[in-house]
Amino acid sequence: MSTTTEAPKTRRALPPLMSLSNTAAERLRALYAKGEGKMLRVSVSTKGCSGMSYQMDWVDAAGPGDEVVTDKGLTVLVDRKATLFLIGTVMDYERKAMSAGFTFTNPNEKGRCGCGESFHI
Repeated sequence: MSTTTEAPKTRRALPPLMSLSNTAAERLRALYAKGEGKMLRVSVSTKGCSGMSYQMDWVDAAGPGDEVVTDKGLTVLVDRKATLFLIGTVMDYERKAMSAGFTFTNPNEKGRCGCGESFHI
C-alpha cells in the first residue's frame, strides 16, 4: 500500500476588516480626546439612491454585535452586519475648500451615486 501525504494547504491571509489612514487616525485621536470615553461605530445602512450608505455613531461601549478593529493604536467598532461589505476598507479624513469629513475607500464597491453619498456592491 502506498501512502501519499499531501502538503498542508496554506491559507491566504485575509485583508484587515478596516484600516485607518494617518489623517483619519490623527482626526479620530483628537475626537476621542474630547469624546468623554465614547467610541466610534461604523455601520452600513440601506438608504440613498445607490442603495447603501456609511453610517457613523458615537457609542459608550462595544455591543454584542460589534467587531473591534484596532489600527494605529485606535479602536473603531464595526457593526457585525456590515463586515462583509467593509472587508479591506480604508477610512480616511479629507479636508476640502468647503468641507471636511471621513471618507471610505472600499474595494467592494461597484459604484456610487452622483452625489457620492451612497454606494452599491
